[in-house]
Amino acid sequence: MAVPKKKTSKSRSRKRYATWTHKATLQAQRAMTIGRSILTGRSTGFYYPDAKTEDEDEEE
Repeated sequence: MAVPKKKTSKSRSRKRYATWTHKATLQAQRAMTIGRSILTGRSTGFYYPDAKTEDEDEEE
């Protein structure tokens, strides 16, 4: 079984943890921003077909 040769310092492990949590926070903020823009209906970067157009396509 592989064993690390030296103990990782507490500051290094805390830095890694802080980076990891910061990335998760950024992703959560981006997801909330995208969700808000979709709910307001003013987003132009996403295309969501209306329920009416889906039903019309199935009937044809």
